[in-house]
Amino acid sequence: MSAPASSKPYLIRAIFDWCVDNGFTPHVVVIVDTTTRVPNAYVKDGQIVLNIAPYATNGLTISNDDITCQARFGGVAHSLFVPISNVVAIYARENGQGMAFELGNAAGSGGIELDGSSEASPQQVELDSPAAGEDGDADDKPPTPPARGHLRVIK
Repeated sequence: MSAPASSKPYLIRAIFDWCVDNGFTPHVVVIVDTTTRVPNAYVKDGQIVLNIAPYATNGLTISNDDITCQARFGGVAHSLFVPISNVVAIYARENGQGMAFELGNAAGSGGIELDGSSEASPQQVELDSPAAGEDGDADDKPPTPPARGHLRVIK
């Protein structure tokens, strides 16, 4: 009998659907490595935060292995490819609610800290939301990723 499929892509799709159904803007925090295809000019400290709302992307697909879509950065269209293993969090921009994941085998980092501990994934978290009035569309300046010290575990 083979091992069951990872629950991570299913949880990402569930939080994405919850965000969209409630009128929130879903953002993913991604560790960028050689397998990730994103515009390097928007990568900061080896991470990028992507607005994956339906209005900010074209052809969005969240499969069990990766997230692919087209998005505009600074008015220029880019094809994005993000391995699911590189997604460390998905959250709603407006209220910071979402889920963080252990990084796993992706290169570049040993995982994200949740209140100073490396708990097993996934963890439901509440991320401090950006300041009111930030637009967050892919055409605009990229959103600033939430600081790791601001993640809170929700039980």
